[in-house]
Amino acid sequence: MPAAAPARPLTHYAMLSIAAALVTFFLKLAAWHLTGSVGLLSEALESLVNLAAAMLACASLWVAARPADEDHAYGHTKVEYFSGGIEGVLILVAAAGICWTSMERMFHPQPLNDVRIGIAFTIFAALINFVVARMLLRVGRVAHSVALEADALHLMTDVWTSVVVIIAVVLVKLTGWNRLDPILGMMIALHIVFTGVKLVRQSMMGLMDTALPEEEIKTIRAILARHAVEGIEYHALRTRTAGARRFMSVHLVVPGAWTVTRGHDLAEKIENEIRQKVQRITVTTHIEPLEDPVSWEDAELERPENRLH
Repeated sequence: MPAAAPARPLTHYAMLSIAAALVTFFLKLAAWHLTGSVGLLSEALESLVNLAAAMLACASLWVAARPADEDHAYGHTKVEYFSGGIEGVLILVAAAGICWTSMERMFHPQPLNDVRIGIAFTIFAALINFVVARMLLRVGRVAHSVALEADALHLMTDVWTSVVVIIAVVLVKLTGWNRLDPILGMMIALHIVFTGVKLVRQSMMGLMDTALPEEEIKTIRAILARHAVEGIEYHALRTRTAGARRFMSVHLVVPGAWTVTRGHDLAEKIENEIRQKVQRITVTTHIEPLEDPVSWEDAELERPENRLH
Protein backbone atom coordinates (compact mmCIF):
# COMPACT_ATOMS: atom_id res chain seq x y z
CA MET A 1 0.00 0.00 0.00
CA PRO A 2 1.47 3.42 -0.96
CA ALA A 3 2.39 5.77 1.87
CA ALA A 4 -0.06 8.51 2.78
CA ALA A 5 0.48 11.91 1.18
CA PRO A 6 2.08 14.62 3.37
CA ALA A 7 -0.45 16.48 5.50
CA ARG A 8 1.18 19.88 4.86
CA PRO A 9 2.11 21.61 1.58
CA LEU A 10 5.64 20.76 0.45
CA THR A 11 6.64 24.42 0.71
CA HIS A 12 6.25 24.17 4.51
CA TYR A 13 8.99 21.54 4.62
CA ALA A 14 11.20 23.68 2.38
CA MET A 15 10.76 26.62 4.79
CA LEU A 16 11.81 24.30 7.63
CA SER A 17 14.97 23.60 5.65
CA ILE A 18 15.57 27.36 5.26
CA ALA A 19 15.30 27.85 9.03
CA ALA A 20 17.67 24.93 9.69
CA ALA A 21 20.19 26.29 7.18
CA LEU A 22 20.17 29.73 8.86
CA VAL A 23 20.70 28.28 12.34
CA THR A 24 23.45 25.87 11.29
CA PHE A 25 25.25 28.54 9.25
CA PHE A 26 25.62 30.85 12.24
CA LEU A 27 26.58 27.97 14.53
CA LYS A 28 29.33 26.82 12.17
CA LEU A 29 30.46 30.37 11.50
CA ALA A 30 30.86 30.84 15.25
CA ALA A 31 32.74 27.53 15.46
CA TRP A 32 35.16 28.63 12.73
CA HIS A 33 35.64 32.05 14.37
CA LEU A 34 36.52 30.38 17.67
CA THR A 35 38.84 27.68 16.30
CA GLY A 36 40.22 29.11 13.04
CA SER A 37 39.71 25.68 11.41
CA VAL A 38 39.53 25.59 7.60
CA GLY A 39 37.42 22.45 7.90
CA LEU A 40 34.86 24.33 9.98
CA LEU A 41 35.00 27.26 7.54
CA SER A 42 34.19 24.84 4.72
CA GLU A 43 31.28 23.60 6.80
CA ALA A 44 29.98 27.16 7.23
CA LEU A 45 30.24 27.82 3.50
CA GLU A 46 28.37 24.62 2.72
CA SER A 47 25.60 25.69 5.12
CA LEU A 48 25.39 28.96 3.19
CA VAL A 49 24.90 26.91 0.04
CA ASN A 50 22.26 24.89 1.90
CA LEU A 51 20.42 28.13 2.62
CA ALA A 52 20.44 29.20 -1.03
CA ALA A 53 19.40 25.70 -2.12
CA ALA A 54 16.53 25.59 0.38
CA MET A 55 15.26 28.96 -0.85
CA LEU A 56 15.38 27.73 -4.46
CA ALA A 57 13.61 24.52 -3.47
CA CYS A 58 10.87 26.48 -1.73
CA ALA A 59 10.35 28.70 -4.79
CA SER A 60 10.32 25.74 -7.19
CA LEU A 61 7.85 23.79 -5.04
CA TRP A 62 5.54 26.81 -4.96
CA VAL A 63 5.59 26.97 -8.77
CA ALA A 64 5.30 23.17 -9.16
CA ALA A 65 2.14 23.14 -7.00
CA ARG A 66 0.32 25.47 -9.39
CA PRO A 67 -2.41 23.73 -11.43
CA ALA A 68 -2.18 23.24 -15.18
CA ASP A 69 -3.21 26.22 -17.32
CA GLU A 70 -3.55 27.16 -20.99
CA ASP A 71 0.20 27.65 -21.43
CA HIS A 72 1.23 24.64 -19.30
CA ALA A 73 -1.30 21.91 -20.01
CA TYR A 74 0.86 19.26 -18.29
CA GLY A 75 1.44 21.29 -15.14
CA HIS A 76 4.57 22.97 -13.75
CA THR A 77 6.31 20.06 -12.01
CA LYS A 78 9.43 20.15 -14.18
CA VAL A 79 10.52 23.36 -12.48
CA GLU A 80 11.86 21.19 -9.63
CA TYR A 81 14.66 20.03 -11.92
CA PHE A 82 15.86 23.62 -12.28
CA SER A 83 16.13 23.85 -8.50
CA GLY A 84 18.21 20.68 -8.33
CA GLY A 85 20.48 21.84 -11.16
CA ILE A 86 21.12 25.27 -9.67
CA GLU A 87 21.77 23.67 -6.29
CA GLY A 88 24.38 21.45 -7.92
CA VAL A 89 26.12 24.47 -9.47
CA LEU A 90 26.12 26.29 -6.10
CA ILE A 91 27.73 23.25 -4.50
CA LEU A 92 30.51 23.33 -7.10
CA VAL A 93 31.11 27.04 -6.44
CA ALA A 94 31.34 26.38 -2.69
CA ALA A 95 33.79 23.53 -3.33
CA ALA A 96 36.02 25.86 -5.35
CA GLY A 97 36.04 28.37 -2.47
CA ILE A 98 36.94 25.66 0.03
CA CYS A 99 39.85 24.46 -2.17
CA TRP A 100 41.20 28.00 -2.48
CA THR A 101 41.11 28.58 1.28
CA SER A 102 42.62 25.16 1.98
CA MET A 103 45.53 25.70 -0.42
CA GLU A 104 46.33 29.04 1.22
CA ARG A 105 46.25 27.46 4.69
CA MET A 106 48.39 24.55 3.45
CA PHE A 107 51.29 26.92 2.81
CA HIS A 108 50.58 28.99 5.92
CA PRO A 109 49.36 26.54 8.60
CA GLN A 110 47.93 27.97 11.81
CA PRO A 111 47.15 26.37 15.18
CA LEU A 112 43.54 25.82 16.26
CA ASN A 113 41.93 27.58 19.25
CA ASP A 114 38.93 26.96 21.54
CA VAL A 115 38.41 23.51 20.04
CA ARG A 116 35.89 22.28 22.62
CA ILE A 117 33.40 25.11 22.11
CA GLY A 118 33.80 24.93 18.35
CA ILE A 119 33.15 21.19 18.32
CA ALA A 120 30.09 21.62 20.56
CA PHE A 121 28.60 24.14 18.11
CA THR A 122 29.33 21.83 15.16
CA ILE A 123 27.73 18.81 16.84
CA PHE A 124 24.59 20.82 17.58
CA ALA A 125 24.42 22.00 13.96
CA ALA A 126 24.91 18.43 12.68
CA LEU A 127 22.05 17.15 14.83
CA ILE A 128 19.73 19.85 13.46
CA ASN A 129 20.69 18.94 9.88
CA PHE A 130 20.22 15.22 10.56
CA VAL A 131 16.69 15.60 11.95
CA VAL A 132 15.58 17.96 9.16
CA ALA A 133 17.22 15.83 6.43
CA ARG A 134 15.44 12.65 7.56
CA MET A 135 12.10 14.46 7.58
CA LEU A 136 12.65 15.98 4.12
CA LEU A 137 13.81 12.66 2.67
CA ARG A 138 10.75 10.83 3.98
CA VAL A 139 8.32 13.48 2.71
CA GLY A 140 10.19 13.87 -0.60
CA ARG A 141 10.00 10.15 -1.35
CA VAL A 142 6.31 9.92 -0.44
CA ALA A 143 5.46 12.98 -2.57
CA HIS A 144 7.97 12.08 -5.33
CA SER A 145 9.47 15.56 -5.01
CA VAL A 146 12.83 15.96 -6.75
CA ALA A 147 13.51 19.28 -5.01
CA LEU A 148 12.88 17.97 -1.48
CA GLU A 149 14.91 14.80 -2.04
CA ALA A 150 17.84 16.81 -3.41
CA ASP A 151 17.69 19.17 -0.44
CA ALA A 152 17.55 16.23 2.00
CA LEU A 153 20.51 14.45 0.41
CA HIS A 154 22.48 17.68 0.49
CA LEU A 155 21.79 18.09 4.20
CA MET A 156 22.82 14.48 4.88
CA THR A 157 26.08 15.14 3.05
CA ASP A 158 26.57 18.10 5.38
CA VAL A 159 26.00 15.83 8.38
CA TRP A 160 28.69 13.35 7.35
CA THR A 161 31.20 16.06 6.49
CA SER A 162 30.55 17.56 9.93
CA VAL A 163 31.42 14.22 11.52
CA VAL A 164 34.66 14.05 9.53
CA VAL A 165 35.56 17.65 10.41
CA ILE A 166 35.03 17.03 14.13
CA ILE A 167 37.31 13.98 14.03
CA ALA A 168 39.97 15.91 12.13
CA VAL A 169 39.88 18.90 14.48
CA VAL A 170 40.36 16.56 17.44
CA LEU A 171 43.28 14.84 15.69
CA VAL A 172 44.91 18.20 14.87
CA LYS A 173 44.66 19.23 18.50
CA LEU A 174 46.05 15.89 19.73
CA THR A 175 48.89 15.54 17.21
CA GLY A 176 49.75 19.18 16.58
CA TRP A 177 49.91 18.53 12.82
CA ASN A 178 48.17 21.71 11.62
CA ARG A 179 48.34 20.81 7.92
CA LEU A 180 45.83 18.03 8.53
CA ASP A 181 43.11 20.71 8.72
CA PRO A 182 43.55 22.10 5.15
CA ILE A 183 44.07 18.57 3.80
CA LEU A 184 40.70 17.65 5.23
CA GLY A 185 39.21 20.81 3.75
CA MET A 186 40.30 19.73 0.26
CA MET A 187 38.96 16.21 0.82
CA ILE A 188 35.59 17.67 1.80
CA ALA A 189 35.65 19.87 -1.29
CA LEU A 190 36.16 16.81 -3.52
CA HIS A 191 33.27 15.07 -1.80
CA ILE A 192 31.08 18.14 -2.32
CA VAL A 193 32.05 18.21 -6.02
CA PHE A 194 30.78 14.63 -6.36
CA THR A 195 27.44 15.63 -4.82
CA GLY A 196 27.15 18.69 -7.05
CA VAL A 197 27.88 16.77 -10.25
CA LYS A 198 25.34 14.12 -9.24
CA LEU A 199 22.60 16.73 -8.70
CA VAL A 200 23.35 18.49 -12.00
CA ARG A 201 23.23 15.16 -13.86
CA GLN A 202 19.95 14.18 -12.19
CA SER A 203 18.39 17.50 -13.17
CA MET A 204 19.59 17.24 -16.77
CA MET A 205 18.17 13.72 -17.07
CA GLY A 206 14.81 14.96 -15.74
CA LEU A 207 14.68 17.82 -18.24
CA MET A 208 15.41 15.32 -21.03
CA ASP A 209 12.18 13.38 -20.31
CA THR A 210 13.84 10.29 -18.87
CA ALA A 211 11.76 7.10 -18.98
CA LEU A 212 10.12 5.58 -15.92
CA PRO A 213 12.20 3.18 -13.78
CA GLU A 214 12.57 -0.29 -15.27
CA GLU A 215 10.45 -1.91 -12.55
CA GLU A 216 7.49 0.34 -13.33
CA ILE A 217 7.89 -0.26 -17.07
CA LYS A 218 7.82 -4.02 -16.40
CA THR A 219 4.59 -3.54 -14.45
CA ILE A 220 3.03 -1.66 -17.37
CA ARG A 221 4.17 -4.31 -19.87
CA ALA A 222 2.68 -7.07 -17.71
CA ILE A 223 -0.72 -5.33 -17.69
CA LEU A 224 -0.63 -4.81 -21.45
CA ALA A 225 0.48 -8.42 -22.03
CA ARG A 226 -2.51 -9.74 -20.08
CA HIS A 227 -4.83 -8.02 -22.55
CA ALA A 228 -2.77 -8.88 -25.67
CA VAL A 229 -4.94 -11.89 -26.56
CA GLU A 230 -7.53 -12.74 -29.24
CA GLY A 231 -6.10 -10.45 -31.89
CA ILE A 232 -5.27 -7.57 -29.53
CA GLU A 233 -1.71 -6.21 -29.67
CA TYR A 234 0.12 -3.06 -28.65
CA HIS A 235 3.15 -1.03 -29.69
CA ALA A 236 4.68 2.47 -29.43
CA LEU A 237 4.89 2.27 -25.63
CA ARG A 238 6.60 5.43 -24.39
CA THR A 239 7.07 6.79 -20.87
CA ARG A 240 8.55 9.90 -19.29
CA THR A 241 8.85 11.62 -15.92
CA ALA A 242 8.24 15.27 -15.08
CA GLY A 243 8.98 15.98 -11.43
CA ALA A 244 6.40 14.16 -9.32
CA ARG A 245 4.28 13.24 -12.33
CA ARG A 246 4.65 10.36 -14.78
CA PHE A 247 3.31 10.05 -18.32
CA MET A 248 2.91 7.18 -20.75
CA SER A 249 1.30 6.58 -24.12
CA VAL A 250 0.62 3.36 -26.03
CA HIS A 251 -1.11 2.30 -29.23
CA LEU A 252 -3.64 -0.53 -28.86
CA VAL A 253 -4.27 -2.57 -32.02
CA VAL A 254 -7.72 -4.24 -32.04
CA PRO A 255 -9.85 -6.02 -34.67
CA GLY A 256 -11.34 -3.54 -37.10
CA ALA A 257 -14.79 -5.04 -36.68
CA TRP A 258 -14.96 -3.86 -33.07
CA THR A 259 -17.30 -1.02 -32.24
CA VAL A 260 -15.96 2.26 -30.90
CA THR A 261 -17.55 1.46 -27.54
CA ARG A 262 -15.80 -1.92 -27.24
CA GLY A 263 -12.40 -0.41 -28.07
CA HIS A 264 -13.00 2.44 -25.65
CA ASP A 265 -14.00 0.05 -22.86
CA LEU A 266 -10.79 -1.95 -23.32
CA ALA A 267 -8.68 1.21 -23.25
CA GLU A 268 -10.43 2.44 -20.08
CA LYS A 269 -9.88 -0.91 -18.38
CA ILE A 270 -6.16 -0.94 -19.21
CA GLU A 271 -5.72 2.70 -18.16
CA ASN A 272 -7.41 2.08 -14.80
CA GLU A 273 -5.24 -0.98 -14.09
CA ILE A 274 -2.06 0.96 -14.86
CA ARG A 275 -3.11 3.89 -12.68
CA GLN A 276 -3.75 1.51 -9.79
CA LYS A 277 -0.28 -0.03 -10.04
CA VAL A 278 1.79 3.04 -10.97
CA GLN A 279 1.22 6.13 -8.84
CA ARG A 280 0.80 9.65 -10.28
CA ILE A 281 0.73 8.54 -13.91
CA THR A 282 -1.23 10.02 -16.80
CA VAL A 283 -2.07 7.33 -19.38
CA THR A 284 -2.87 8.06 -23.02
CA THR A 285 -4.05 5.25 -25.31
CA HIS A 286 -4.62 5.28 -29.05
CA ILE A 287 -6.87 2.68 -30.73
CA GLU A 288 -5.90 1.36 -34.19
CA PRO A 289 -7.48 -1.33 -36.45
CA LEU A 290 -5.56 -4.58 -36.74
CA GLU A 291 -6.18 -5.03 -40.48
CA ASP A 292 -4.95 -1.58 -41.60
CA PRO A 293 -1.24 -1.58 -42.62
CA VAL A 294 -1.00 2.08 -41.55
CA SER A 295 -1.54 0.93 -37.95
CA TRP A 296 1.92 -0.63 -37.95
CA GLU A 297 3.83 2.28 -39.46
CA ASP A 298 4.23 3.96 -36.05
CA ALA A 299 5.61 0.83 -34.35
CA GLU A 300 9.08 2.37 -34.70
CA LEU A 301 8.13 4.99 -32.06
CA GLU A 302 8.99 2.37 -29.44
CA ARG A 303 12.53 1.14 -28.80
CA PRO A 304 13.16 -2.20 -30.55
CA GLU A 305 13.75 -4.11 -27.30
CA ASN A 306 10.36 -2.98 -25.96
CA ARG A 307 8.22 -4.03 -28.94
CA LEU A 308 5.75 -6.87 -28.69
CA HIS A 309 6.50 -9.55 -31.26
